Amino acid sequence: MVVELYLDLFSQPCRSVFIFAKKNNIPFEFKKVSLMDGEHFGDEFGKISKIRKVPALRDGDFCLAESVAIMLYLAEKFQTPDRWFPADLRLRSRVNEYLSWQHSAIRMHGSKMLWMRLMIPKIMGIDVPKEKMDGALEDLNASLTLIEENFLQDRPFIVGDQMSLADLVAIVEIMQPLGAGLDVFEGRPKLSAWRDRVQASIGKDLFDEAHRGILGAQDSMKQLDPSKLELFKPKILRLFF
Repeated sequence: MVVELYLDLFSQPCRSVFIFAKKNNIPFEFKKVSLMDGEHFGDEFGKISKIRKVPALRDGDFCLAESVAIMLYLAEKFQTPDRWFPADLRLRSRVNEYLSWQHSAIRMHGSKMLWMRLMIPKIMGIDVPKEKMDGALEDLNASLTLIEENFLQDRPFIVGDQMSLADLVAIVEIMQPLGAGLDVFEGRPKLSAWRDRVQASIGKDLFDEAHRGILGAQDSMKQLDPSKLELFKPKILRLFF
């Protein structure tokens, strides 16, 4: 039975799982779960993921949530190349270091810029105070600087000469603000050069396929019915205000 992956490519973690599976020629069935339509709250998806988050995996009678856990499961099940999650203790620990750090740093900061610059003002019709926007941008830039100076340093990739899960998880998060028209690579030649290497390692066609939705977010949001976000409004405002 083929692995089922429940994804919405508007989501950064979903893009990482999608790219990882496609790049490694892992056979899977793509199950689209539209976050904007609230499909993750449906009864059927609740049987797959009790925490009602994408990505999610079903492999026979086994279900799994959380993108990092899913990619590690796929890496072991399908014996993907060592570079993704190296056997070498120190290299693997560097991958784990980044994966442990990113949840409460670049992930939150990149997501916040998408919501504050696009979703909240354009779809919900709520003005974001300048001090909130400035603070969010400052946090994002601090995380980007840490990636450059602490995680990348002078290496081609986060753990050395080859792309790993750390780079994959990093790139999908860093691309998120571009969906709101914020070019985070401007004025950052080191980060830009790293992005180009990651894109080349993934393959431009696959990279573009995975990011087509988020890069077209400003146009697609014009077609979105604002009422669809009413369900999420209280939670979003608690998160960002």
